[in-house]
Amino acid sequence: MLHLLLAVIYLSFISLGLPDSLLGSAWPSMYGGFGVPVSYAGAVSMIIAVGTVVSSLQSDRLTRRWGAGRVTAASVGITAAAMFGFSASHCFWMLCLWAVPYGLGAGSVDAALNNYVALHYASRHMSWLHCMWGVGASVGPYIMGYALAGPGGWNQGYRLIALLQTALTAVLLLSLPLWKRPAGQLAKESAGPALSLGQILRIPGAKAVMATFFCYCAVEQTAGLWASSYLVLQKGVPAGTAARFASLFFIGITAGRALSGFLTLKLNDRQMVRLGEGVIGLGVAALLLPLGGQAALAGLILVGLGCAPIYPCLIHSTPDHFGSENSQAVIGVQMASAYVGICLMPPLFGLIANHITAALFPFYLLAILVLMALAHEALLKSSGKGV
Repeated sequence: MLHLLLAVIYLSFISLGLPDSLLGSAWPSMYGGFGVPVSYAGAVSMIIAVGTVVSSLQSDRLTRRWGAGRVTAASVGITAAAMFGFSASHCFWMLCLWAVPYGLGAGSVDAALNNYVALHYASRHMSWLHCMWGVGASVGPYIMGYALAGPGGWNQGYRLIALLQTALTAVLLLSLPLWKRPAGQLAKESAGPALSLGQILRIPGAKAVMATFFCYCAVEQTAGLWASSYLVLQKGVPAGTAARFASLFFIGITAGRALSGFLTLKLNDRQMVRLGEGVIGLGVAALLLPLGGQAALAGLILVGLGCAPIYPCLIHSTPDHFGSENSQAVIGVQMASAYVGICLMPPLFGLIANHITAALFPFYLLAILVLMALAHEALLKSSGKGV
């Protein structure tokens, strides 16, 4: 039964990634019809992120009351409804309206599934599950590209994703009996009332892990968004080549997570996070040193590979650091911190590049990486696992 449930969770992670890359791939075909500037994609993305933060912070309360299975099924159903709403939108304010349930659904399912896997499965499965998210995020643009080539346009692309999400919702509803846990284990995980944000912040190590997640997502999203521009503007790499290697950054994360699943058979979560930080450091060094465009391209791939193990291994180690009774609450604030980092840090570098110079890109990544490493070591020290 556990293996059958694991297959359902794998499908859920693929589904979680499917919509995440749709807006970026469809927006060039969307904004003209809405009569808005191209920059308005940022407003939709921000609404989704805010919704994700809100639902992540509520995940502990929802999961304690309804259980991970029901929360996951309901969240995917809400996301499916939002995708249908996107497909039917004919003006920009409708897109913004449907971005609200999209963000709320995405945050709940992300936190609930991550906590469930952290509690019940080995670290390798967490890495492979996040690899499945990358598969979904890679497949989404292909589905949208297929739709854009046909008469249905981007609306049809969102409609196809909505149908896939609806099918998964049905699968999740049928799988609800598989999510039941032994009574003693359920009592331990659900002991006590849901924790408030203030109570979570008072848990030793909570602030350190929030800072770690904030910094990790700041590195990942800043690198993904600005790497291509940096390569073109500062390293003289042709735009087409830079674009291809920028996509390799995300492929590096996905492939790296597949590899990380095997490495966790030999290394623990703490060692995997440190290894990832070290590989990111090597990648940033290759960007910093005056070694030419090829070294910079290799450095970008190294940054992607280094990012691969950090997020899933941090998630998987949460029950070990904070206890199974607190893990859902802590994972909720971790998800919220991650999305705050996504919202704030890439736009901040955009301002730096615009008003100072894009040459500061590797220094910016290095500064965040150092802060992430310090925050992670503080987390390990607070839980007595720093050796």
